[in-house]
Amino acid sequence: MGVLEIISGVLLILCSIAIIVMVLFQESKGNGLSGAIAGGEMMGNEGRSRSSNAMLAKYTKYAAIVFFVLAILVGVISIYLK
Repeated sequence: MGVLEIISGVLLILCSIAIIVMVLFQESKGNGLSGAIAGGEMMGNEGRSRSSNAMLAKYTKYAAIVFFVLAILVGVISIYLK
């Protein structure tokens, strides 16, 4: 296992951790099962959280794109290094 494979593996792990953290920080869009059963009233407090959720969603999309590109590059590099 070469240095390039180790570095790329570490980058993949860091990118996946970043995606997990960003997804966990986002607020859910629905009320879940309890809201479906009870009728689910939406609270009107969405002013500031909407912009932060939109920003987190945008960064999550970018991180996912970086993750997939990095995964493809790691696969191609590992094939050519063998």
